[in-house]
Amino acid sequence: MYAIMGITGQVGSATARHLLDNGQRVRAIVRDKAKAATWAARGAEIAVADWSDAHALAAAFSDVDGVFAMLPANFAPSPDFAEPRALVQTLIAALRQAQPPKVVALSSIGAQHDRDLGLITQLHLLESALDTLPLPRAHVRAAWFMENIRWDVALAQHQGRLVSHLQPLDRAIPMVSTDDIGRTIASTLVETWFGRRVIELEGPRRYSPLDMAQALAAVLEHDVETATVQREQWAARFEDEGMPADRTGPRIAMLDGFNSGWIGFENGTTEHVRGRIPLGYVVDELVSAGLDVLESAA
Repeated sequence: MYAIMGITGQVGSATARHLLDNGQRVRAIVRDKAKAATWAARGAEIAVADWSDAHALAAAFSDVDGVFAMLPANFAPSPDFAEPRALVQTLIAALRQAQPPKVVALSSIGAQHDRDLGLITQLHLLESALDTLPLPRAHVRAAWFMENIRWDVALAQHQGRLVSHLQPLDRAIPMVSTDDIGRTIASTLVETWFGRRVIELEGPRRYSPLDMAQALAAVLEHDVETATVQREQWAARFEDEGMPADRTGPRIAMLDGFNSGWIGFENGTTEHVRGRIPLGYVVDELVSAGLDVLESAA
């Protein structure tokens, strides 16, 4: 039995799916039982626990063979990262109480650094806290999610444009699909090891914004032009999207880290894994899903 956090999200659901497909038992940790019907139908055990409730989480983490742990996505944390710090503290308290045989945690490329990470600071805090536990633990440092391109589909589809915060446009960075992340986490959970592991994960090749535009063009069957968003426009752009003015800093710092090359893999003593799924496959799925929604609404 493996306890899975974030099972209603991209990585948690992919992890649970790979475990179930391989005959493993899953305990689905949800905050709202109504959202667990699909997993219950697949035979998963359901545990209701809020991410801020250490007692409920400890119960969900008990009597299992391993735990997949993660933080909820927060793209606009307070400047002192108070929210993720509190969640990390709660998670560690729950794990200390439950003492599962092993923990696999979703981390990020670059999380080995203790500065200039922006949003990825949250994962550095998580890794540091987990390393205080006397448990076998594995940090899965995933590359840039290929699924982030979903925010570019509409503009590419209707205007034939992709505007990128990643710069320069021809610079390729590590990217990975959430399905490959879930597959890696699932396979790690069923393994036996001792101490600390760091698994750095990327897709079969690296991609630039120009490659992203090319992938969109191939699926949409029309040209997609690429342009950069000038850095001095980022804060205003994020505010226009609804981000509070005093919380744009972490996102900007993360993008700066990717563009400068500061946010990268540690290499050295870490394990390095390449996934199977190319960017074009992810783009095709995202575009198809959008078309399915439009057709069902027509």
